Amino acid sequence: MNAPVAALSPQGADGQTELLDSRFTVPGMRCAGCIAKVERGLSAVPGVAAARVNFSARRVAVSHEAGLTGDAIIGELRKLGFEAERAADNPLAREDAETKRLLRALAVAGFGMMNIMLLSVSVWSGADAITRDMFHYLSAVIAIPVVAYSGRPFFASALMALRYRRTNMDVPISIGVLLATGMSLYETVHGGAHAYFDGAVMLLFFLLAGRVLDAMMRDRARSGISALLGRMGKGAHVVRPDGSTEWVEAERLAPNMIVLVAAGEALAADGTIVEGRTTIDSSMLTGESEPRAAGPGDTIHAGMVNLGNPIRLKVTAAARDTALADIARLMDEAGQSRSRYVRIADRASRLYAPAVHTLALLSFCGWMLAGAGWHQALTIAVSVLIITCPCALGLAVPAAQVVAASTLMKRGLLIKDGSALERLAEVDEVLLDKTGTLTLGEPRPTDLATLDPEAQSVALALAQASRHPLSRGLARALREAGVEPAAVDGVDETAGHGMTGQWQGRTVALVRPEIETGGLAVDLLMDGARHRLAFADALRPDTGAALAALNALGLHTAIASGDRAETVAQVGRELGLEATGAMQPADKLALLEARAQAGHKVLMVGDGLNDGPALAGAHVSLAPGGASDVSQQAADAVFVGDRLMPVALAVRMARRTMRVVRENFVLAIGYNVLAVPLAIFGFVTPLLAAVAMSTSSLIVVANALRLAGGAGPKAGEGARA
Repeated sequence: MNAPVAALSPQGADGQTELLDSRFTVPGMRCAGCIAKVERGLSAVPGVAAARVNFSARRVAVSHEAGLTGDAIIGELRKLGFEAERAADNPLAREDAETKRLLRALAVAGFGMMNIMLLSVSVWSGADAITRDMFHYLSAVIAIPVVAYSGRPFFASALMALRYRRTNMDVPISIGVLLATGMSLYETVHGGAHAYFDGAVMLLFFLLAGRVLDAMMRDRARSGISALLGRMGKGAHVVRPDGSTEWVEAERLAPNMIVLVAAGEALAADGTIVEGRTTIDSSMLTGESEPRAAGPGDTIHAGMVNLGNPIRLKVTAAARDTALADIARLMDEAGQSRSRYVRIADRASRLYAPAVHTLALLSFCGWMLAGAGWHQALTIAVSVLIITCPCALGLAVPAAQVVAASTLMKRGLLIKDGSALERLAEVDEVLLDKTGTLTLGEPRPTDLATLDPEAQSVALALAQASRHPLSRGLARALREAGVEPAAVDGVDETAGHGMTGQWQGRTVALVRPEIETGGLAVDLLMDGARHRLAFADALRPDTGAALAALNALGLHTAIASGDRAETVAQVGRELGLEATGAMQPADKLALLEARAQAGHKVLMVGDGLNDGPALAGAHVSLAPGGASDVSQQAADAVFVGDRLMPVALAVRMARRTMRVVRENFVLAIGYNVLAVPLAIFGFVTPLLAAVAMSTSSLIVVANALRLAGGAGPKAGEGARA
């Protein structure tokens, strides 16, 4: 979802200065230095009350006075060295296009690097002057278009910064690549012994590899708010005064309209039932697996599904005013707060550009003063620019993240945001939803053994023809027990009543109990007898072992659920956990904020639509594979299977990953401490600088590959994890 470009702030209602909330996409933000530059620069603009960056989404939210237009803010961002556009004008397809451009540039750079290196081998082997010159020319023919194409992401960013007399980390990179290419071309034309096309292209390849890893992780981290609003009906049949109906799109619905909601239809607006009684599936909003009855006077919300009879609804809120849209806004704002969690490597980037420029300039000036010619002095300066390239530093975190994410994926846990591993390693508390998280999220029969095999076959034939949650749970349990459906003909479903059919000339039915027992149940009618089947939402099979593993990791665990308070309290007593029920989305988010203010870092695990804001606002979040699309996309990671142990596995793996990251930083910094003095004192050519830079990157990657083993068993292997 793209948030509205200009939404009225509540401040305007109090008679104070009217503030608008605008959001802009800033794809050029690459590091913590960029974040600080944007937030500080915009905050200093007259009329801007606050600016906050969402680094994962490359977006900035600006609270500003109504007199300051969006175009003016975009202009201020350009002055800071960043291209920007309104978030509403930037569909997700453009972010996909950016990743594809980087992949193409990486492929071109890889192709060029391999071919130039093959030519360079002959030169290094002592080829005669004519052969050497020919290979230099061939290298130039390959390298110049490769540099021009693959270097565009860096050149464009550097030009934007320099246009407004600013610098960023792409400026020294661009200078180093262009100088190395230019000097190599000069040497080639004048028959020089050395050319550094291989070094320039190799440098681009490794830099682009880091950018691609980063882009792939960001693509996985993109918010799924659009999927959230996709749960809402696309429109509704509005009842006209003459009794006829007209299909109206959700965006055009307005309060006080009367709409007809058919059985099985998702609601497109919030409203109050004015006619009819039905059963509503509200699991996507409340997290409760049990459908609830609804009748005249009851309020129901967009995103809920009418399971029973047709009803007439008086619209109370539509489009951006629905409860579903409010949850989407909560998710968006919660996502903004995660901008403080950026990669450790980026935290040093603010000093990188000025430090490298200063070192290269001092090296050039020092050698000129020492009597060296401009060619030698410039060669040494280029070597300094290349050898100080932050590839190893930049790969220290992404390489470990990718290896760890790949290892966890093989064990049934998908990490969507690489920075989530850093945050997972920091958690000291775990907050668990109940329905669908601690439990399987689907009611299952508790007493199938009371039915004989023939009755089980008939029950499966009836249940598999319905989409009712109890029917789905019964059918799944019977299939897992190896039951085959009986040959039941004429199966028919009556909304609010149940399923009927003909079996061997007799009427059979799967219906609601005539007498409510206070719990979930259905009755199987067969041969004049009524067989009662009770249902319960069972705990995941390894819940106890998983909670013990979390406790062993030193994590305090509690339950926070939107389900009924008494139900949640009962589960809490059974598991020995603190438990809070009947929580609204805003309540969960407020609880997380309170724990954060108390200095705790909370891991939120949830599956329902009502968990979306909490998953987005938590320090880090996980969702089970059976969760709603919205929860899966709002969470930082998703685990599959019926077991809870992957939650503990994720924390353990994250802590190990961060140990490897710290080792990578030691290796990267140690490389610079050793290599930079050698380059400054003229012991390193641009080619050797590129080789040294590449070698340091490979060492960091090799260290990260150690994470490929020892993460534990697969997610479905239970307590042994």
